[in-house]
Amino acid sequence: MYDVVGVRFKKAGKIYYFDPGGLMIIKDDFVIVETVRGVEYGRVVVAPKKVDEHDVVLPLKKVLRIADQKDRMIVEENKQAAKEAYEVCCEKVSTHQLDMKLVDVEYTFDRNKVIFFFTADGRVDFRELVKDLAAIFRTRIELRQIGVRDEAKMLGGIGPCGRMLCCSTFLGDFDPVSIKMAKDQNLSLNPTKISGLCGRLMCCLKYENDEYEAAKEQLPDVGEWIETPDGPGKVVGLNILERVLQVDVTSQERVLEYTHDEILKQDAVSVQSTD
Repeated sequence: MYDVVGVRFKKAGKIYYFDPGGLMIIKDDFVIVETVRGVEYGRVVVAPKKVDEHDVVLPLKKVLRIADQKDRMIVEENKQAAKEAYEVCCEKVSTHQLDMKLVDVEYTFDRNKVIFFFTADGRVDFRELVKDLAAIFRTRIELRQIGVRDEAKMLGGIGPCGRMLCCSTFLGDFDPVSIKMAKDQNLSLNPTKISGLCGRLMCCLKYENDEYEAAKEQLPDVGEWIETPDGPGKVVGLNILERVLQVDVTSQERVLEYTHDEILKQDAVSVQSTD
């Protein structure tokens, strides 16, 4: 077992585990840690706890110290410098006529590196751009190509539901989303209705998917013949979340609704009658 704290570097970013190193750290403290990118400033979102070695990536890096007011001032200065770097980079992209869209710029806490995030349809030859940026900022330059979902996460916005985007407010990771999830939930397959601002399938299609899959395993398929309290009938519709079936009952010559429990009871009665 290892003592760890969970640190997040962005509002809805991934949570990384670090060794508290004997420091008296509590949740919501800001800390300075060493990462693969260099020294970084982050917020503790998971209070000190013990985890199994299978849940961490070894070796664990240590928390260097709890952040103070001076560190917070450095972070604010870095944010301002990043805004200026964004403007400079946009000008250089235009000068070199590169087919890319600059999304965001970020300095590491120790200013050892400045990272430029961009989107593009294909590969971009930005070697000359890097040379220009290195000459201007005189530090390590990294240009990182990201996808449209990452772009939406960074920029934020309001989704079709009228709320702030899930990815920019609380989703730490992107779960795979497929068109099958929309079909299982009987949603319109019109791309404009099931796509988010990023143009990809909405992340929220995943939220109820497990419930729909569990329900579909319990319920008969549309078109299947079943026994009902009013006689045999053909399933013509399903209300999956409420576990309600619409059945075209032969003896009634009309469509009736039954709950899943009513069908189960009828099955039990049929089995007893057979015995």
